[in-house]
Amino acid sequence: MPQLHSSLTRAVIRWKPLLRLPRSQRPPTALYPWLADKGSLTARLVDLSQGQFKVEILRQYLGKASRNEQGALGIGRQELCLIREVILWGKGEAWIFARSLLPLRSLTGKLRHLRKQDQSPLGAFLFSQPQLARSPIAVAPINAQDQYFPSELALTKPLWGRRSIFYLAAKPLLVSEVFLPALCARIAHS
Repeated sequence: MPQLHSSLTRAVIRWKPLLRLPRSQRPPTALYPWLADKGSLTARLVDLSQGQFKVEILRQYLGKASRNEQGALGIGRQELCLIREVILWGKGEAWIFARSLLPLRSLTGKLRHLRKQDQSPLGAFLFSQPQLARSPIAVAPINAQDQYFPSELALTKPLWGRRSIFYLAAKPLLVSEVFLPALCARIAHS
């Protein structure tokens, strides 16, 4: 089991449904369908990368969710989560920073094996489950000063992220994905 760490997330990010954002504050048009897609982002990335896809684990540890994440998951302040932060790479480029929070109480029964994930993408497992349910997708612009992603990924302009809660056997898992500049550029030019 991973060691206990404090969370990197410090800022309050205002996650909202895409359609509730004022038009002037919406993401670039080319990125919109990617943010709103209810299917497997992992599958889309594997296709786009033509199989040149990999997962790099940055951190995987036991910690407490931020207040915002606690509210989304419906968990208490003292409840521990397995927090997994990864980079999803395509064609040798960093495409997505993903942060997953799996409350320890959710990691029982069929989900117990998720305590020891390797380089396998979480999305591939989730979308292989026939009983998967998902909350509506919320999006947010995320700035470097929000300290949501590692500083080496930070830029001067905001990056767009999305998040939703997945339910397996009524057990919640929170997954957020931040679209990094290399993927945004590839999407804009496709």
